[in-house]
Amino acid sequence: MWDVAEELKAMLVFAEHRYYGESLPFGEDSFKDSQNLNFLTSEQALADFAELIKHLKKTIPGAENQPVIAIGGSYGGMLAAWFRMKYPHLVVGALAASAPIWQFEDLVPCGLFMKIVTEDFRKSNSNCSESIRRSWAAIDRLASTSSGLRGLSQMLRLCSPLTSEDIERLKDWITETWVNLAMVDYPYESNFLQPLPAWPIKVVCQFLNNPDVSDSLMLENIFQALNVYYNYSGQVKCLNMSEIATSSLGSQGWSYQACTEMVMPFCSNGVDDMFEPQQWNLKKFSDDCFSQWHVRPRPSWITTMYGGKNISSHTNIVFSNGDLDPWSGGGVTKDISDTLVAVIIPQGAHHLDLRANNAYDPKALLLARSLEVKYMKQWIRDFYKPSRRRH
Repeated sequence: MWDVAEELKAMLVFAEHRYYGESLPFGEDSFKDSQNLNFLTSEQALADFAELIKHLKKTIPGAENQPVIAIGGSYGGMLAAWFRMKYPHLVVGALAASAPIWQFEDLVPCGLFMKIVTEDFRKSNSNCSESIRRSWAAIDRLASTSSGLRGLSQMLRLCSPLTSEDIERLKDWITETWVNLAMVDYPYESNFLQPLPAWPIKVVCQFLNNPDVSDSLMLENIFQALNVYYNYSGQVKCLNMSEIATSSLGSQGWSYQACTEMVMPFCSNGVDDMFEPQQWNLKKFSDDCFSQWHVRPRPSWITTMYGGKNISSHTNIVFSNGDLDPWSGGGVTKDISDTLVAVIIPQGAHHLDLRANNAYDPKALLLARSLEVKYMKQWIRDFYKPSRRRH
């Protein structure tokens, strides 16, 4: 974004989403009462951005008759695409990076996400995904006795000892770690979720190259692998199961949104993926949401609001996806029309294209970026065409 802004002589505006960061409509009470959360929706966020653009055009000298482009990655990418769909008079186009706008209802198979995560580990080393697949049963066997449970806590160097009630949470924590590694499998050192080495999955899989080992050795290996994610800096004394990402990415706000309109079905079967079989259970999901937020999800609202797969009437959106990114399963990966285009980045993880230029950027990424800029320049040219009447 920084490099492109300079090239296009553009101003970069980062608009903070309501209920995230400091944009709390009810101050510190914003999350205290579900009544106060009624205004936390994607529609309201888009309306904020519309107001902001109008405000900037009025108040910034020279901005009034200039084109605006929406850019975002992940949920921000979904918002960028939806913003162009809902407010085409305010933005000339959108770059939606790693935007899983189809990860809803049954628009894509619920197991696709975990299948891609598994594929990332398998590509590194087929023994790696197989080791992870076998680790779940090893955990169960160790957790079935009190001495095994103690041993498990020690092998994984956990900050607090496990009880038998913690085992599901332990597995969820480990699962989420593998998922996050797939998302941030970048070609250079990064610290988006945690400080990590280049190609972190390769580093993790060095410890998981033999699935035929005893349960205790398997868990020792799993610890070494987890340690790459949680302790690359070498400063950590023990692993904390309540910690997933170091930076605050607004997990509270997202938890509420996932419980209302951002309802994304996920499942796994243990055959096409390296995880334990888990069906998508809307009723359980809904009950969990009700106990946490006193709300029930509306699983079909997003497709009602934004059109699901029926979006061909829109124009000027670039959907970019990296083939290592599990979210690409819910993304637009084929052109829909001449102006709703897909850019695929081989060996790209989650919104790699939006990150700053790096000496280790693969050629395919540079190509993808130049394509994105080409489309943006076209939108800007079209905006300035004399045939376009502006008052």
